[in-house]
Amino acid sequence: MNYILFDGAHRDSLLPFTYTRPVAEIRIGILTIREKWEQYLGITTTTVTEDYLSKKWPMVEMEHNIMISASYLPNPNLVEQIKKLKVGQALVHDTEIVAFYTLEDEEKDLEDYQTIEIDSAPITVKHTWDIFSKNGDAIKEDYNLITEDRSSQPLSSSVFAVNPNNIFIEEGAKVFNVSLNAENGPIYIGKDAEVMEGSIIRGPFALCEHASTKLGTKIYGPTTVGPHSKVGGEVNNSVIFSYSNKGHDGFLGNSVLGEWCNIGADSNNSNLKNNYAEVRLWSYETEGFAKTGLQFCGLMMGDHSKCGINTMFNTGTVVGVSSNIFGAGFPRNFVPSFSWGGSAGTQTYLTKKAFEVAEIVMKRREIEFSDDDKAILEHVFEETAKFRRS
Repeated sequence: MNYILFDGAHRDSLLPFTYTRPVAEIRIGILTIREKWEQYLGITTTTVTEDYLSKKWPMVEMEHNIMISASYLPNPNLVEQIKKLKVGQALVHDTEIVAFYTLEDEEKDLEDYQTIEIDSAPITVKHTWDIFSKNGDAIKEDYNLITEDRSSQPLSSSVFAVNPNNIFIEEGAKVFNVSLNAENGPIYIGKDAEVMEGSIIRGPFALCEHASTKLGTKIYGPTTVGPHSKVGGEVNNSVIFSYSNKGHDGFLGNSVLGEWCNIGADSNNSNLKNNYAEVRLWSYETEGFAKTGLQFCGLMMGDHSKCGINTMFNTGTVVGVSSNIFGAGFPRNFVPSFSWGGSAGTQTYLTKKAFEVAEIVMKRREIEFSDDDKAILEHVFEETAKFRRS
């Protein structure tokens, strides 16, 4: 069987993160959504996404295909139901299509499919804030999936551990003279990751492969630090994708950082309004601020964006792709993609300059800034021009 993950109806409500990736490439818990599905299915998947992303993430269609909405995270019950689908059948949840079985080149409206309601509601990622607010449940599910029938590396005698049976250390990880409290959720330390001395961590927590916490880092779960990322200071209930750095003192809370982001030293974000009111976030769908239903919500920062030292972000700030923020005062709580500046105002961050920085930053990690990457960012630059003019 060929399995294809499609972006679905919620792609736009997951911007700015889906400007530069399909929904399936979002990280929540320990793994990306694609990695979860591939672990459960035991097979490689491909993607239906936006045309400008499809060269980097192409779709492979075969005679028999099951299409799966990437906004739905897998669990054993859902995977079992999907594997039982027959041609012309679709799984639905509250009238929304979760998965359907189709034949190559078949032209058939979804209304013509026989629908089957899913047995139990899985974790869904339909809004940017779902990434951090549902991260605890996702970590627990991934932890069980990854560690089943496996043994952790032994904990050093220098580690203060609470509920050590809920802590898993992969091969090559360095964990010495730290505090790990897994009473409220599991702690997963990935392959060749490092928890530097003096770090104090409460689960649920995931430090993915080759990632690190700096000396004396304080982390409250549920928090995920993606592969090759670095964190320091104080972090609470946040998700950091791959190759991003918040390496210094300062607070990051109820937030999501994309890939190739950098947070300057002593930068902070607010995650609670002074009047304790519900937080509103910029919506790319309505091009206005929308209710989140949350009292705690911090910073959403798209790929390749960065801020200088001592930057202050208001509650519920959205920063687009490839922006550079600096200076005193609070920047706007919506910073469009390819913006350069801060509270005093911004100008357009031209692609030539942005690409020079991206190439240098990625080369430091021995990653090529490819032509596909450039084409994607050029498309984002053009698509988001209307926000920079407003």
